[in-house]
Amino acid sequence: MAKKIQHGKLSMLEIIRRVVFITLGAAIVSVALEIFLVPNEVIDGGVTGISIMLAHLTDLPLGIFLFILNLPFLVIGYKQIGKTFALSTLYGVIVMSIGTQLLHHVDPLTESTFLAPVIGGVLLGIGIGIVIRFGGSLDGTEIMAILFSKNLPFSVGEFVMFINLFILGSAGFVYGWDSAMYSLIAYYIAFKMIDVTVEGFDESKSVWIISEEAVEVGEAIMSRLGRGVTYLHGEGGFTGGSKKVIFCVITRLEEAKLKSIVHELDPVAFLAVGNIHDVKGGRFKKRDIH
Repeated sequence: MAKKIQHGKLSMLEIIRRVVFITLGAAIVSVALEIFLVPNEVIDGGVTGISIMLAHLTDLPLGIFLFILNLPFLVIGYKQIGKTFALSTLYGVIVMSIGTQLLHHVDPLTESTFLAPVIGGVLLGIGIGIVIRFGGSLDGTEIMAILFSKNLPFSVGEFVMFINLFILGSAGFVYGWDSAMYSLIAYYIAFKMIDVTVEGFDESKSVWIISEEAVEVGEAIMSRLGRGVTYLHGEGGFTGGSKKVIFCVITRLEEAKLKSIVHELDPVAFLAVGNIHDVKGGRFKKRDIH
């Protein structure tokens, strides 16, 4: 049996902050669903998508299905991830369910087949991203993926993608294939907006540079980009020769400028850039680019 992750107790200020932002995120998702997506027969993936189709087929309120279908995954989440996550998710799902019920009879702001999935997808991604960023979730698909991926030769991401493609494909039989394709557009936009909301526009990136002009490149990065660098000593696998490796951390907005600096000083330099989910300590600070 997997051990449940132990979490420290949250302070009252942290609890209030989490409640406020999860409420905001779930409310935004409710608006995305009832004001943009559902009235225009566009669905989301996961449990939300299944709930939308069941509500359409049965004429029952969407909020009922959102709550009932997510309950089993909340139990799993409690056992696998912990009490704080489960309670945060339960609260978010309740707010989302109530929100969709309150907004159910509100007229949609647009009936455009282009604007509805685009605006709805943006709002959906922002709302879900806010909830994820503050320790909750609004859909049980990810929890199910974590559980089943342990016994299947698929990663969590692959499992989620397979399930969502199946759900979005099913929309073709319920609403028609045009709606299914618009749903794919909304899903893709929401997926990208979740990433932006959780990580931020200034997402950190790690950079590794191997260059014969390492000192010049490093000094240019420090003087022109204002970022500190670390020199690491390596050895070429084929030649056995000594190599100086530059390591530094930048933001997403600085990536293009850094590549330009490296290419200017050493066009044949080896450059590798990777995403970093969090950076703490040292002299690294995220800032605006002017």
